[in-house]
Amino acid sequence: MLYHAFDMQKSWLAGASALATAGAQVIQHPANPLGYFGGSPAFASALEVFAHAAAPRGKPGFELYDAVVEGETVRVTEKVEARKPFGQLKHFKHKASEGKPKLLIVAPMSGHYATLLRGTVERMIPDHDVWITDWRDARNVALEAGKFDLDDYVDYLISWLEHIGPGAHMLAVCQPSVPSLAAAAVMAADKHKCRPKTLTMMGGPIDTRKAPTAVNEHAMTRPHAWFQENVIVTVPAWYPGAGRRVYPGFLQLAGFMSMNLGNHMMSHWGMFKHLVEGDGESADKTKEFYDEYRAVCDMTAEFYLQTVDVVFQRHLLPKGEMLHRGKPVDLTKIEDIAILAIEGERDDISGIGQTKAALTLAKSLPAEKKKYLMAKSVGHYGIFNGKKWRDEIAPVVETWICSNGG
Repeated sequence: MLYHAFDMQKSWLAGASALATAGAQVIQHPANPLGYFGGSPAFASALEVFAHAAAPRGKPGFELYDAVVEGETVRVTEKVEARKPFGQLKHFKHKASEGKPKLLIVAPMSGHYATLLRGTVERMIPDHDVWITDWRDARNVALEAGKFDLDDYVDYLISWLEHIGPGAHMLAVCQPSVPSLAAAAVMAADKHKCRPKTLTMMGGPIDTRKAPTAVNEHAMTRPHAWFQENVIVTVPAWYPGAGRRVYPGFLQLAGFMSMNLGNHMMSHWGMFKHLVEGDGESADKTKEFYDEYRAVCDMTAEFYLQTVDVVFQRHLLPKGEMLHRGKPVDLTKIEDIAILAIEGERDDISGIGQTKAALTLAKSLPAEKKKYLMAKSVGHYGIFNGKKWRDEIAPVVETWICSNGG
């Protein structure tokens, strides 16, 4: 009944949001003399903040239509190159992208859409041939499509690297660091011609025993059965994926919001003040962030539960006990895939040392093919979006790709 209750609340809030928007527009209309007196501007701003917070959200678009390449503004086209039941491979091309390093950006399957990495994609487009994994909302995938678990995730990555062809580079943001590293190890063991030249992992939970965060503690303090019984729900009949068991995105969002509730409240208070002061541009920046942050999607129950078990509870990858299709994932087989591990000093999702652990685990990889970057004064989101990402972190990634066969 949890999903039904959420949908009922969402429908009610959608109506309330529409009414609040209409009320704010009436108060703010230039022809309304009452809008200039008393507390009317503040009331209209409050209605606008509520309307934005309560509005329903669908899957956002990347909306990356152009890029500046070597001083020239060029058109960027977005095309789906390969489709699978639970995701698709998107390609961003421009007239100068041919011949540039091929880069597969692996987006998280953790409750948000791939567009959360819009800033990551935008920064890399000018000097790379960029591709990204665009995962589907599990509630929209029919039961006939079958299951999707951690093994399938690894298979998808291998398949898409094969589609891109030899010589590609891979950049994994947060959660997909584990399946990306596993895919690299599997391909390395097979001497696969399409194994990536480099693997960059950013804020990923490779070994969550190091500097555990609140997210890690949450997974460790509850038995596996608790997650099965309390956070897995059945998709209602009115969705294409009716009957599928999922971990709903709205629960993931609620968890992330509660971790930093004070910061989120201050952000909305700041948006309210900007609206009252007439600073629409600053308010719009906050709105843009929350439009993306609140757009959530569901994960299949099998993928979510397997990730909790393998990554956060039993730590199978760093212990050398992780399996893929029944075969060991041997990180010592990685001998020529250059690894860059990036962590944020203020990351409250993946603690310091969790991503860096990959460098130690890849024991057969020469030292010159390993690199570590600690991004100072950067939180989890800032690793792959914002000014620090654009000006300080991305140049390191670009240099690493260039110096390793880019």
